[in-house]
Amino acid sequence: MTVDPGARARAVADAVLYEGYLLYPYRANSRKNQSRWQFGVLGPDGAAAAGLGEESEMSAQCLIDPGENPVLTCTIRFLQLQRRQVVDGAGTPIAELTVDARSWLSWDEAVARELVVGPLTPANFSQLLSVPGGTDTEEITDESGQSVGTFARTRLPLAGRFDLTIDRDDRYLRLTITVRNVGAPAADKQDAIARSLIGTHIIAEIIGAQFVSLLDPPPDAEAAAERCYRHRCFPVLAGPPGDHSLLLISPIILYDHPEIAEQSEGPLFDSTEIDEILSLRIMTMTDEEKVLARATDPRAAEIIDRCDGMTPDDLRQLHGVLRDPHLDRPRLIPEVPEGIDWWDPLADNEVRPESDAVPVAGVLVRKGSRVRLHPSRRADAQDLFFDGKPARVVSVHEDVDGQAHVGVVLDDDPAADLHEWYGRYLYFTPDELEPLDSPDK
Repeated sequence: MTVDPGARARAVADAVLYEGYLLYPYRANSRKNQSRWQFGVLGPDGAAAAGLGEESEMSAQCLIDPGENPVLTCTIRFLQLQRRQVVDGAGTPIAELTVDARSWLSWDEAVARELVVGPLTPANFSQLLSVPGGTDTEEITDESGQSVGTFARTRLPLAGRFDLTIDRDDRYLRLTITVRNVGAPAADKQDAIARSLIGTHIIAEIIGAQFVSLLDPPPDAEAAAERCYRHRCFPVLAGPPGDHSLLLISPIILYDHPEIAEQSEGPLFDSTEIDEILSLRIMTMTDEEKVLARATDPRAAEIIDRCDGMTPDDLRQLHGVLRDPHLDRPRLIPEVPEGIDWWDPLADNEVRPESDAVPVAGVLVRKGSRVRLHPSRRADAQDLFFDGKPARVVSVHEDVDGQAHVGVVLDDDPAADLHEWYGRYLYFTPDELEPLDSPDK
């Protein structure tokens, strides 16, 4: 099944959006919940200098291979804090309302916001960003449907600015993308976070051009990529491998082409192995702890309900899968038989270091083969002394990560026979070897 690149990028962006806010249902009195606003917070101007909040700006430079008529669209996404105040039946604001076995808490929630800039031709450009404030009320009822109080949810208005500047570097265009909080100054810490853009990140999409990876740029873009700077964010390619149309400017460190593990059924931590650990931890919570956690946030209640409803098969799915990271590389011969995993002791029966072979430049290299050594930049100082020296292969091995290693002794080493007898070989990877035998040998 083909996954829409935009949907894939948004799935990762949603995990970024709620990172530090809620990926695990902590109780209200948990120390973790005392500081939930940790990533991508753009505070009001002057808040950082005053010790009330975070810096007001994030900025990143990226490169595009411009093509003919590039069109850029930037989606700025963040959370707006929403104060949820419990009001009892007499109209008095209170911290907590408990009726029978159920509790309702006053709490700071968050509302996802998304503002789109573009589509536009890349050029120097600025646009103000505005999110209105407001107050909503919701009746609180007990199990019989009787009104016992209300929720009053209040949001302060947010104001920001998006800036785009363009300059040329070699044959590439450098885009400088900046998002800044330009809202009213904060009176105190609570006011500062209420006026902040929280979890701020940007999804940039380009049509008629391509973004250039800053982590692994092509050779002719390496110098330009090194000249790109970033402030409080990390721009990475956000589409599937081979897709250069999407860029995610994230407040947390990511690699190019990030993705949510397909085994993850819902938001938690979205990498399956940690999903499993956190799910098991949630299952160990007492009923009282779950009641307290559910009362904090609807997302917390959703996570708890999902974990409570897990079947053994659901949990087994979260255990993750083992993948061969080197499927596209030449493999040792013979292969581990089909149906037997590499960690199975039976697989050892198929491994013969003294006779196994690995293809190198079209030649099967095995015990007795002659090769010339070309240590790579990964080599240590000792290996560099062997550069260009001929050697004889004495064994071929594969480690648990699927990487081949070839044991050799040097032709001009007077102790070569002794080293071979003791098994004290020099080890090199196939790409560090030049076969000296003909392909037919």
